[in-house]
Amino acid sequence: MSTIPLNFGDKPKTNPAKTELSEKDGLSLEESISEVVEPQSAKRRFALWPRTRVDLDAIATKPSVFDDPATLEVYRPPKGYENAHRFDPTARWTLREEIPIVRKIDIRVALWAFIMFFALDLDRGNISQANTDNFLDDLHMSTNDFNLGNTLFRLCFLIAELPSQLVSKKVGPDVWIPCQMVLWSLISLAQYWLSGRGSFLATRCLLGFAQGGFIPDVVLYLSYYYTTSELPIRLAWFWVSNYVATIAGAFMATGLLQLRGVNGKAGWRYLFLVEGGLTLIVGLLSFVMMPPGPTQTKAWYRPRGWFTEREEVIIVNRVLRDDPTKSEMHNRQGLSVKMIVSVITDWRLWPLYALGLLHMVPVTPPQTYLTLSLRNLGFSTIQSNLLSIPSTVIGGLTLLMAGYFSEMINSRVAATIILQIWALPLLVVLYTFNQQTSQWVYYAVVTLITGFPYVHPVQVAWASSNSSSVRTRTVSASIYNMCVQAGAMIGANIYQASDKVRCLDKRGNRVLIGICSLNICLYIFTYFFYRTINTRRAKKWDTMSPKEQQEYLDTTTDNGNKRLNFRFVY
Repeated sequence: MSTIPLNFGDKPKTNPAKTELSEKDGLSLEESISEVVEPQSAKRRFALWPRTRVDLDAIATKPSVFDDPATLEVYRPPKGYENAHRFDPTARWTLREEIPIVRKIDIRVALWAFIMFFALDLDRGNISQANTDNFLDDLHMSTNDFNLGNTLFRLCFLIAELPSQLVSKKVGPDVWIPCQMVLWSLISLAQYWLSGRGSFLATRCLLGFAQGGFIPDVVLYLSYYYTTSELPIRLAWFWVSNYVATIAGAFMATGLLQLRGVNGKAGWRYLFLVEGGLTLIVGLLSFVMMPPGPTQTKAWYRPRGWFTEREEVIIVNRVLRDDPTKSEMHNRQGLSVKMIVSVITDWRLWPLYALGLLHMVPVTPPQTYLTLSLRNLGFSTIQSNLLSIPSTVIGGLTLLMAGYFSEMINSRVAATIILQIWALPLLVVLYTFNQQTSQWVYYAVVTLITGFPYVHPVQVAWASSNSSSVRTRTVSASIYNMCVQAGAMIGANIYQASDKVRCLDKRGNRVLIGICSLNICLYIFTYFFYRTINTRRAKKWDTMSPKEQQEYLDTTTDNGNKRLNFRFVY
């Protein structure tokens, strides 16, 4: 949730030229908003498609703090905000105007974010396919060397998260993200020339440093265009590119690995070269496909821009009405050390960091060693890569289901705990397996485990919502992703190298079952944690008179999620 507006029932001042949009059927502006927009939104919450016909000429402008003259001045965007010239608290628009604009943003902004993330995962995941082509033997390495490389990658990825966010906030994600992509693409394709353990570990570290921070940078960029309620499902589709990249990578690997022997080179070398070259092209195109913001889309190569002045007004005001704190910083403003420390010490976000650390651990080891374990069970290189596709398809579908489920029930805990409920019984079954278990029975169970509902996008949006402001959201997103990477490092080292088929490691599976059970308890704790804070704040806020509430807003030093009228999402 976001800030609760003060004295919302007071009639907002409107532009007479624009109030005609609200006077259909004899309704006032406030009545149009409460009678048309809110009930339809509630109906859509419980269905993927609305069963009632939407009146496209209904007012789409959401109520906000800008409708009250007193709170308008508290939350008015500063002059330094890059979109301040399009801010208009009296602006009103219809659903007929808003829906095409959102679709245009989906095509121009979200689709390219999907393509960029596809490029990230293509370069990040091809090491798994390379491992099926005698990668370790060619470089005279052991499984322990492979584990070390993955651990170093995660560690460097983690270390780069916060610095990357600081650079992105200073120079702008539209500049920093393409630079990141070009850098990691060059490193990725340079793996063609790997010569042994040292070069392998070096490129793992460099890739981690180059790719770290990319995801929160893109999430920050998307928040410039979307409201809080729209972001989770866009992030769900954003992470679907992860699965598409895995499927595409499996098919590409099936062909490229057949080049083993061409010019005396291994197939995995061509895999790194070709896929790194593809992502380099995407990185170069990103320089022209990412404008700084919704009101800054004009450039010498795009003289007319993406949006009209009217469309820019709607985009800016719909986003600010949903979250007024998005105007606190402009898109080229850096963060101070004090800001960073305040976010790190914000104990209200610690439960989400703990969930980021642990929620993926139960399914990470089976996923990491899926192709290698299939090889050790007797499947060929081609079979191992193709057999990984069903789990990817299942994972993509369950990811979207989790995203839509979160929107339908408006509960983050219920939508994210399903990963643990999904994994726990399957891990128990896996624990009972041994070397005599049929390879196809093993494959079926591990496919279901690795096809888990990927709730990470929902949790990213959850952390973003509970951070409240842009200045805290930027840092908290990095800290959350650092915790996720730390969890991946933990998960990558649970299975023992002495067990040839890693997923049959009894000790490791006992640990996974224990962590999964702990996670269920942690989700329940998080639910009551935020519910208790909201209840206490509501009780104190509701006992204050309107005058006392206004005085609090005018004089308080509390910022973001510390304010009494802020409500946490859970």
